[in-house]
Amino acid sequence: MDLLSVLLALLPILVILILLIWRRMAADLSGLIGWAVAALAALLYFQTPLAVLLKSSLAGVVASFPITLMVAASLLQVFIMIETGALARIITLIKTVAPTDQVVQIMIVNVGFGTLLAALGATPVSILPPIMLALGYSSFVAIALPALGYDALCTYALLGVPVVVFAGLVGKPVNEVGEYFARFMPVISTCIALGMLWIVGRWKLVWKGLLPALLSGLSAGFIAIGMNAIGLIPLSGVAAGLGVVLVMLAYLLIIRKPLRDRTVLTEADQTAEKRISLWVALSPWLILVVFAVVVNLPSLPFYTLTFKTLAMPVAIIPGAPEKVRLFWQAYFWVLVSTLLALPFLKPTKKQLGDSLKKWVQRAPRPMLASAVFFAIAYLMNHSGKDLDWVLAVPGHNMIVVLANASSAAFGKFYPLAAPYLGLLAGFVSGSETSAIAMLTNLHLSAAQQIGALGLVVAAVSGIGGGLASVISPAKLQNAAAAIDKIGEESSVLRVTFVISLVISAVAAVMALLWAY
Repeated sequence: MDLLSVLLALLPILVILILLIWRRMAADLSGLIGWAVAALAALLYFQTPLAVLLKSSLAGVVASFPITLMVAASLLQVFIMIETGALARIITLIKTVAPTDQVVQIMIVNVGFGTLLAALGATPVSILPPIMLALGYSSFVAIALPALGYDALCTYALLGVPVVVFAGLVGKPVNEVGEYFARFMPVISTCIALGMLWIVGRWKLVWKGLLPALLSGLSAGFIAIGMNAIGLIPLSGVAAGLGVVLVMLAYLLIIRKPLRDRTVLTEADQTAEKRISLWVALSPWLILVVFAVVVNLPSLPFYTLTFKTLAMPVAIIPGAPEKVRLFWQAYFWVLVSTLLALPFLKPTKKQLGDSLKKWVQRAPRPMLASAVFFAIAYLMNHSGKDLDWVLAVPGHNMIVVLANASSAAFGKFYPLAAPYLGLLAGFVSGSETSAIAMLTNLHLSAAQQIGALGLVVAAVSGIGGGLASVISPAKLQNAAAAIDKIGEESSVLRVTFVISLVISAVAAVMALLWAY
């Protein structure tokens, strides 16, 4: 194995890591520089024609639309809900649930509502930290738990965008590949629940809350498996989040503890309640769930229409069109649900203006970060190809080089390394979807060389990418900013980093058992 080839293939990732960690550069700027490094390596060393380089990058940008445009649509929805008081009204409800049982409260708020919010395109690390602080938790816990709670089911965030992108990369139906992710969910979600208890009260709270943690983790995991079985993968996070809440409420009833306590509400909370009704506040998400069910239910004709008939392929790379599927994508229905909810929310002209102003200020950079990491992934995947999109020199491709080096280094134990590579990619790129885009072809190639089941190896890498949410500097800083504690995220990272490594180890062992 040519050491220079390996170093040059790794160089874009190494540069991004250095910029993020050492220079603390923003993800979008780090990504742009990483793309430039990848482009130079592909052009000068891997002999990639400029046309191939640019077209593959463009294809990556188009492939990023499910998450890039979802970021745009979900941020617009959240800003409108903030300005109209809808989000404040929802927060008052969450604050009153299970205040007399700390463990159940943690499970409901961070696993239940956290997973539900992430699935609907909202941002748990922005919404939940103020709630945790208001419930009496330390700023450390208020930052850490919202970032960790939804990680197990991060694959189903944004109405299942990560698993949909994965399906497109491997060229298989969503329902088929969804099973490879779902099988990890019961164990990983239980580990997440136990990890949160450890953060709050170390082993004492873990033993005290073992039963509700098991109930939460297993219910979320098996609901994900069930949703995959009935073909409603985009709604897995919604169902799992609601399922955890219902299971925990049932647990409270069984042990005869109160479900709600309104004494925790402040005067501001009571004002928010009077300002807008709960159903009106929830209207954007309720409408979104209805449309998501309609376009994904196999028994209805809309799935075939929006997913297959109106696939809207864009031919950039010959023989591999990127299917836009505008009328099936979650971002389209998030936008539609937001618009349809406006008559209920009744925003003023000023509220709409302020929402759009925030959107213009905050949306472009996370959108750019998402797009550029997809561009890097596609550029690396097609490096070394000639103008006919054929690999002119066998093995002279950045992904092939890394796959060969990885399989040579780890051999049959490569599945053990896959979740850690996903964790690294998720840390670098800031999202599971970007991690999936960056590494899927690498894992498939490496698995083929060692005779392992590629979909299992690639899926467990995605699980690692989801776990990266709890060590993502951008997400932790987002959580810290939500409670005006910027700077504390670094101390949180030191603790959550260890937890992410431990849970990744559990996923690695499961992958090794299933890969052969």
